[in-house]
Amino acid sequence: MTSFGARLHQAMQARGPLCVGIDPHASLLAGWGLGDDIAGLETFARVAGEALGPEVSVVKPQSAFFERFGSRGLAVLEQLCADLRAAGTLVLLDVKRGDIGSTSQAYADAYFGATSTLAVDAITVSPYLGFGSIQPMIDTALANNAGLFVLAMTSNPEGPQFQLARTESGRTVGGTVLDELAALNADAAPLGSLGAVVGATLADTGESFDFNGPILAPGVGAQGGTPADVRRIFGAAAANVLPSSSRDILRAGPDVAALREAARRVNGAFAEALS
Repeated sequence: MTSFGARLHQAMQARGPLCVGIDPHASLLAGWGLGDDIAGLETFARVAGEALGPEVSVVKPQSAFFERFGSRGLAVLEQLCADLRAAGTLVLLDVKRGDIGSTSQAYADAYFGATSTLAVDAITVSPYLGFGSIQPMIDTALANNAGLFVLAMTSNPEGPQFQLARTESGRTVGGTVLDELAALNADAAPLGSLGAVVGATLADTGESFDFNGPILAPGVGAQGGTPADVRRIFGAAAANVLPSSSRDILRAGPDVAALREAARRVNGAFAEALS
Protein backbone atom coordinates (compact mmCIF):
# COMPACT_ATOMS: atom_id res chain seq x y z
CA MET A 1 0.00 0.00 0.00
CA THR A 2 1.19 3.52 -0.76
CA SER A 3 1.47 6.22 1.87
CA PHE A 4 -1.59 8.07 3.12
CA GLY A 5 -0.26 11.31 1.65
CA ALA A 6 0.08 9.74 -1.80
CA ARG A 7 -3.39 8.16 -1.61
CA LEU A 8 -4.90 11.44 -0.46
CA HIS A 9 -3.21 13.38 -3.25
CA GLN A 10 -4.55 10.90 -5.80
CA ALA A 11 -8.06 10.99 -4.30
CA MET A 12 -8.16 14.80 -4.34
CA GLN A 13 -7.09 14.81 -7.98
CA ALA A 14 -9.79 12.31 -8.88
CA ARG A 15 -12.67 13.39 -6.65
CA GLY A 16 -11.95 16.96 -5.60
CA PRO A 17 -10.85 18.50 -2.30
CA LEU A 18 -14.01 18.24 -0.21
CA CYS A 19 -14.07 16.41 3.11
CA VAL A 20 -17.59 15.74 4.40
CA GLY A 21 -18.09 15.37 8.12
CA ILE A 22 -20.65 12.86 9.38
CA ASP A 23 -21.86 14.36 12.65
CA PRO A 24 -25.18 12.79 13.66
CA HIS A 25 -26.40 15.52 16.00
CA ALA A 26 -29.80 14.90 17.59
CA SER A 27 -31.14 17.83 15.53
CA LEU A 28 -29.89 16.30 12.27
CA LEU A 29 -31.45 12.96 13.13
CA ALA A 30 -34.73 14.75 13.81
CA GLY A 31 -34.41 16.68 10.54
CA TRP A 32 -34.23 13.36 8.71
CA GLY A 33 -37.33 12.15 10.56
CA LEU A 34 -35.25 9.76 12.67
CA GLY A 35 -35.25 9.10 16.39
CA ASP A 36 -32.29 10.02 18.59
CA ASP A 37 -31.61 6.35 19.22
CA ILE A 38 -29.54 3.48 17.85
CA ALA A 39 -32.05 2.73 15.08
CA GLY A 40 -31.93 6.34 13.93
CA LEU A 41 -28.14 6.33 14.06
CA GLU A 42 -27.94 3.14 11.99
CA THR A 43 -30.21 4.58 9.29
CA PHE A 44 -28.37 7.91 9.25
CA ALA A 45 -24.97 6.22 8.91
CA ARG A 46 -26.15 3.82 6.22
CA VAL A 47 -27.70 6.54 4.05
CA ALA A 48 -24.81 8.96 4.51
CA GLY A 49 -22.30 6.25 3.66
CA GLU A 50 -24.25 5.19 0.56
CA ALA A 51 -24.48 8.78 -0.67
CA LEU A 52 -20.98 10.00 0.09
CA GLY A 53 -18.73 6.94 -0.10
CA PRO A 54 -18.57 6.83 -3.91
CA GLU A 55 -18.59 10.63 -4.28
CA VAL A 56 -15.95 12.50 -2.24
CA SER A 57 -12.28 12.00 -1.51
CA VAL A 58 -12.53 12.03 2.30
CA VAL A 59 -15.31 11.42 4.81
CA LYS A 60 -14.80 12.44 8.43
CA PRO A 61 -17.06 10.74 10.98
CA GLN A 62 -17.07 12.48 14.37
CA SER A 63 -16.54 9.65 16.83
CA ALA A 64 -18.27 11.35 19.77
CA PHE A 65 -21.68 11.29 18.09
CA PHE A 66 -21.40 7.51 17.82
CA GLU A 67 -19.76 6.97 21.20
CA ARG A 68 -22.72 8.60 22.96
CA PHE A 69 -24.75 5.47 22.12
CA GLY A 70 -22.19 3.20 23.81
CA SER A 71 -20.95 -0.07 22.36
CA ARG A 72 -23.81 -0.29 19.86
CA GLY A 73 -22.93 3.17 18.56
CA LEU A 74 -19.31 2.13 18.14
CA ALA A 75 -20.47 -0.92 16.18
CA VAL A 76 -22.34 1.44 13.82
CA LEU A 77 -19.17 3.53 13.47
CA GLU A 78 -17.08 0.46 12.67
CA GLN A 79 -19.52 -0.60 9.96
CA LEU A 80 -19.69 2.91 8.52
CA CYS A 81 -15.90 3.16 8.29
CA ALA A 82 -15.68 -0.25 6.62
CA ASP A 83 -18.43 0.64 4.12
CA LEU A 84 -16.83 3.98 3.25
CA ARG A 85 -13.43 2.45 2.63
CA ALA A 86 -15.00 -0.29 0.50
CA ALA A 87 -16.62 2.46 -1.59
CA GLY A 88 -13.23 4.01 -2.29
CA THR A 89 -13.23 7.04 0.00
CA LEU A 90 -10.58 7.75 2.61
CA VAL A 91 -11.82 7.75 6.20
CA LEU A 92 -10.54 10.44 8.55
CA LEU A 93 -11.86 9.69 12.02
CA ASP A 94 -12.32 12.81 14.11
CA VAL A 95 -11.24 11.73 17.60
CA LYS A 96 -8.73 14.44 18.62
CA ARG A 97 -6.74 12.02 20.77
CA GLY A 98 -3.80 13.28 22.78
CA ASP A 99 -1.97 11.53 25.60
CA ILE A 100 1.47 10.27 26.57
CA GLY A 101 3.52 7.10 26.46
CA SER A 102 1.71 3.77 26.45
CA THR A 103 -1.71 5.45 26.29
CA SER A 104 -0.74 7.31 23.13
CA GLN A 105 0.46 3.98 21.71
CA ALA A 106 -2.83 2.32 22.64
CA TYR A 107 -4.74 4.98 20.72
CA ALA A 108 -2.47 4.40 17.75
CA ASP A 109 -3.09 0.65 17.88
CA ALA A 110 -6.85 1.21 18.07
CA TYR A 111 -6.99 3.22 14.85
CA PHE A 112 -4.06 1.88 12.83
CA GLY A 113 -3.50 -1.68 14.04
CA ALA A 114 -3.74 -4.37 11.38
CA THR A 115 -6.25 -6.37 13.46
CA SER A 116 -8.29 -3.42 14.75
CA THR A 117 -11.98 -3.40 13.85
CA LEU A 118 -11.83 0.40 13.83
CA ALA A 119 -8.83 0.82 11.52
CA VAL A 120 -9.05 3.99 9.41
CA ASP A 121 -6.90 5.98 7.01
CA ALA A 122 -6.22 8.91 9.36
CA ILE A 123 -7.27 10.50 12.65
CA THR A 124 -7.20 13.93 14.25
CA VAL A 125 -4.85 14.37 17.23
CA SER A 126 -4.01 17.05 19.77
CA PRO A 127 -0.35 17.98 20.41
CA TYR A 128 -1.04 20.17 23.43
CA LEU A 129 0.65 17.85 25.91
CA GLY A 130 3.78 18.61 23.89
CA PHE A 131 4.42 17.62 20.29
CA GLY A 132 6.58 14.71 21.44
CA SER A 133 3.59 13.18 23.21
CA ILE A 134 2.07 12.17 19.87
CA GLN A 135 5.23 10.43 18.63
CA PRO A 136 3.77 6.93 19.12
CA MET A 137 0.83 7.89 16.93
CA ILE A 138 3.15 9.39 14.32
CA ASP A 139 5.34 6.29 14.22
CA THR A 140 2.42 3.85 14.08
CA ALA A 141 0.56 5.85 11.46
CA LEU A 142 3.56 6.01 9.15
CA ALA A 143 4.39 2.33 9.70
CA ASN A 144 0.86 1.45 8.58
CA ASN A 145 0.65 3.91 5.66
CA ALA A 146 -1.89 5.99 7.58
CA GLY A 147 -1.98 9.67 8.45
CA LEU A 148 -2.57 12.22 11.18
CA PHE A 149 -4.14 15.67 11.22
CA VAL A 150 -2.63 17.60 14.11
CA LEU A 151 -4.51 20.49 15.71
CA ALA A 152 -2.57 23.65 14.92
CA MET A 153 -4.77 26.74 14.64
CA THR A 154 -8.43 25.94 15.13
CA SER A 155 -11.24 28.43 14.63
CA ASN A 156 -13.03 27.96 17.96
CA PRO A 157 -12.94 31.17 20.04
CA GLU A 158 -11.06 29.51 22.91
CA GLY A 159 -8.24 28.23 20.70
CA PRO A 160 -6.06 31.34 20.37
CA GLN A 161 -5.41 31.44 24.13
CA PHE A 162 -3.08 28.48 23.63
CA GLN A 163 -2.44 28.25 19.90
CA LEU A 164 -1.37 31.86 19.39
CA ALA A 165 0.56 32.17 22.65
CA ARG A 166 4.24 32.99 22.10
CA THR A 167 7.08 30.68 23.02
CA GLU A 168 10.42 31.94 24.36
CA SER A 169 11.66 32.17 20.78
CA GLY A 170 8.76 34.44 19.86
CA ARG A 171 7.12 31.77 17.68
CA THR A 172 3.45 31.04 18.24
CA VAL A 173 2.64 27.62 19.70
CA GLY A 174 0.54 26.85 16.64
CA GLY A 175 3.46 27.90 14.45
CA THR A 176 5.75 25.43 16.21
CA VAL A 177 3.27 22.66 15.32
CA LEU A 178 3.52 23.66 11.67
CA ASP A 179 7.33 23.68 11.95
CA GLU A 180 7.34 20.14 13.36
CA LEU A 181 5.11 18.94 10.53
CA ALA A 182 7.33 20.60 7.92
CA ALA A 183 10.35 18.72 9.25
CA LEU A 184 8.53 15.38 9.31
CA ASN A 185 7.11 15.82 5.79
CA ALA A 186 10.31 17.19 4.25
CA ASP A 187 11.17 14.23 2.02
CA ALA A 188 7.65 13.06 1.19
CA ALA A 189 6.28 13.06 -2.36
CA PRO A 190 3.82 13.97 -3.74
CA LEU A 191 2.43 14.95 -0.31
CA GLY A 192 3.29 14.20 3.29
CA SER A 193 1.05 12.03 5.44
CA LEU A 194 1.12 14.34 8.46
CA GLY A 195 -1.36 17.18 8.18
CA ALA A 196 -2.60 20.11 10.21
CA VAL A 197 -6.04 21.26 11.32
CA VAL A 198 -6.43 24.97 10.61
CA GLY A 199 -9.77 26.76 10.77
CA ALA A 200 -11.30 28.18 7.61
CA THR A 201 -12.61 31.25 9.43
CA LEU A 202 -9.34 32.59 10.83
CA ALA A 203 -8.15 36.13 10.48
CA ASP A 204 -4.72 36.66 8.91
CA THR A 205 -2.24 34.61 10.96
CA GLY A 206 0.94 35.62 9.17
CA GLU A 207 1.87 31.92 9.00
CA SER A 208 3.10 29.94 6.03
CA PHE A 209 1.11 26.76 5.53
CA ASP A 210 3.50 25.34 2.97
CA PHE A 211 4.67 22.38 5.08
CA ASN A 212 4.28 19.71 2.37
CA GLY A 213 1.28 18.18 4.09
CA PRO A 214 -2.50 18.22 3.86
CA ILE A 215 -4.57 20.83 5.69
CA LEU A 216 -7.95 20.01 7.15
CA ALA A 217 -9.94 23.24 7.17
CA PRO A 218 -13.15 22.92 9.21
CA GLY A 219 -15.59 25.79 9.43
CA VAL A 220 -16.86 26.04 5.85
CA GLY A 221 -20.54 26.10 4.99
CA ALA A 222 -22.81 26.44 8.01
CA GLN A 223 -19.99 27.95 10.08
CA GLY A 224 -19.39 30.70 7.56
CA GLY A 225 -16.15 29.77 5.79
CA THR A 226 -16.18 30.27 2.01
CA PRO A 227 -13.96 29.23 -0.91
CA ALA A 228 -12.61 32.79 -0.94
CA ASP A 229 -11.69 32.52 2.76
CA VAL A 230 -9.79 29.29 2.14
CA ARG A 231 -7.86 30.83 -0.76
CA ARG A 232 -7.07 33.93 1.36
CA ILE A 233 -5.89 32.01 4.43
CA PHE A 234 -3.80 29.33 2.73
CA GLY A 235 -2.46 31.09 -0.35
CA ALA A 236 0.11 28.99 -2.19
CA ALA A 237 -0.78 25.94 -0.07
CA ALA A 238 -4.47 26.06 -1.08
CA ALA A 239 -4.09 23.03 -3.35
CA ASN A 240 -3.36 20.91 -0.25
CA VAL A 241 -6.49 22.01 1.61
CA LEU A 242 -9.37 19.71 2.52
CA PRO A 243 -12.28 22.06 3.27
CA SER A 244 -14.55 20.25 5.70
CA SER A 245 -18.31 20.68 5.74
CA SER A 246 -20.95 18.65 7.53
CA ARG A 247 -24.30 20.31 8.35
CA ASP A 248 -24.42 22.28 5.09
CA ILE A 249 -24.42 18.97 3.22
CA LEU A 250 -26.10 16.56 5.65
CA ARG A 251 -29.23 18.65 5.99
CA ALA A 252 -29.98 17.76 2.35
CA GLY A 253 -30.76 14.20 3.51
CA PRO A 254 -32.21 11.69 3.89
CA ASP A 255 -32.55 11.46 0.11
CA VAL A 256 -29.38 9.86 -1.30
CA ALA A 257 -29.51 11.78 -4.58
CA ALA A 258 -30.01 15.10 -2.76
CA LEU A 259 -27.06 14.39 -0.48
CA ARG A 260 -24.83 13.59 -3.43
CA GLU A 261 -25.93 16.72 -5.24
CA ALA A 262 -25.20 18.87 -2.17
CA ALA A 263 -21.72 17.36 -1.94
CA ARG A 264 -21.10 17.92 -5.65
CA ARG A 265 -22.17 21.55 -5.40
CA VAL A 266 -19.82 22.34 -2.51
CA ASN A 267 -17.01 20.23 -3.93
CA GLY A 268 -17.24 22.00 -7.29
CA ALA A 269 -17.12 25.45 -5.71
CA PHE A 270 -13.95 24.61 -3.77
CA ALA A 271 -12.30 22.76 -6.64
CA GLU A 272 -12.68 25.85 -8.80
CA ALA A 273 -11.44 28.24 -6.10
CA LEU A 274 -8.45 26.16 -5.00
CA SER A 275 -7.11 24.92 -8.34
